Amino acid sequence: MANPLWDMIAAAAPAETKPLLALPDGRPVAHGEALALAGRLAGHLKRLGVEPGDRVAVQVEKSWEALALYLACVRAGAAYLPLNTAYPLAELEYFLSDSEPTVAVCRPEDERGVRELASKLGIGAVETLGMSGDGSLLKAAADAKTPPVVPRAPDDLAAILYTSGTTGRSKGAMLTQENLRSNALVLKDYWRFTAADVLLHALPIFHTHGLFVACNVVLAAGASMIFLPKFDPSEVMRLLPRATTIMGVPTFYVRLLEHPDLSREAVRHMRLFTSGSAPLLAETHRAFAARTGHAILERYGMTETNMNTSNPYDGERIAGTVGLPLPGVELRVADRETGGVLGADELGVLEVKGPNVFKGYWRNPEKTASEFRGGFFITGDIGKIDARGYVHIVGRTKDLVITGGYNVYPKEVETEIDAIDRVVESAVIGVPHPDFGEAVAAVVVCATGASLCEADILSALHTRLAKFKQPKRVFFVEELPRNAMGKVQKNVLRETYGRTFVRDVA
Repeated sequence: MANPLWDMIAAAAPAETKPLLALPDGRPVAHGEALALAGRLAGHLKRLGVEPGDRVAVQVEKSWEALALYLACVRAGAAYLPLNTAYPLAELEYFLSDSEPTVAVCRPEDERGVRELASKLGIGAVETLGMSGDGSLLKAAADAKTPPVVPRAPDDLAAILYTSGTTGRSKGAMLTQENLRSNALVLKDYWRFTAADVLLHALPIFHTHGLFVACNVVLAAGASMIFLPKFDPSEVMRLLPRATTIMGVPTFYVRLLEHPDLSREAVRHMRLFTSGSAPLLAETHRAFAARTGHAILERYGMTETNMNTSNPYDGERIAGTVGLPLPGVELRVADRETGGVLGADELGVLEVKGPNVFKGYWRNPEKTASEFRGGFFITGDIGKIDARGYVHIVGRTKDLVITGGYNVYPKEVETEIDAIDRVVESAVIGVPHPDFGEAVAAVVVCATGASLCEADILSALHTRLAKFKQPKRVFFVEELPRNAMGKVQKNVLRETYGRTFVRDVA
């Protein structure tokens, strides 16, 4: 039996001396060096008692050694469990208790707290790994022998990623060998990645975007990466001449547009800019194209599904859409209640089917069963497919505002608010209302120095939206709360403004 994911990586590996990564200081890490470390780490995991299918929980900062640990888990047949570095010990306890890993790897400074949790939860081993390769893990693995690659079936577990948990407890999405392998190969071909590419990588690697999209695609193509610990506009501009492509979130592009050195000449050599993990404003798409001559390629994916759609590499990249279903992916729009399939331009819930779709939620068969319909995963995203086949997303089902019996999709209200002069961006939520049950409320970020007030926003929307869609209240903030991948945390906004007494301003 083969190991599909490892076999894909090994088959694409170029000469051992070719750089897989370049660190910010310019030091290269060759493909051979990274795979050799992965082999030793796999051997050490085996010494720690890791068997095929066992979980290895990892909460460490981004480093090339952390990437090698992921590859070690693939080689050893373990399920890799990356955890957001922002989780405090109280949250970490839930993830470790739920996943029951055989090994937990943490930052050196967190060792004491994690060891206490491990003792409490019966986790057999704790290792540490720092940003500079410090900690116990690499020292312990230095003399480990590289074991044979562990055979795995396509449907065997390769990773568990916990959802963001905006409604209730986070759930562990079980991703298989074939989920990760198939999606990496499809994206490599669709986005035309080759061994000549150099990806400027400034994403975290505890998330599907930075790890399973960015790193897996690079590995599948035998390409290279410039591995930044985090996104910094000036550092990105400094290193840009060495890159051919960037994968980013919308915030990256907003900040690059603020950088004085961004120009057509500065990006003339670049092949591709992609965006995901959060909606890219049409205004940002247009501004970037005008400034650089490059149309950002927006795509759509989820923790549970990897990537589902993409604007085309060749062909029109339409601002405000997430493109077309990827090869091998079926996507439909269905009625939320009946499940009936809807036609072109009809709004409903997006449902997806394909080799990219996860096998279910960890130890939660009831939730898994409730999230599938006719073999399709119910994404919870509200959208439509237009006559050309392009997919449009207008919001999440949980974000839908039902006011006086009318459905309001936040995205259509946000689009109108964002078009108002001196508005940077907005987020629309539902808040309690004594008459209508819920009322539309808008949280708005204005341009620096702008003096917009609530009445200005409401006046601008007066003739642009039906009355029931118009906000009852407008709140102003300096910035919207976002998670690590740039998604606006509407649950935080609802907690902040949900107790606000809503009155009609007019």
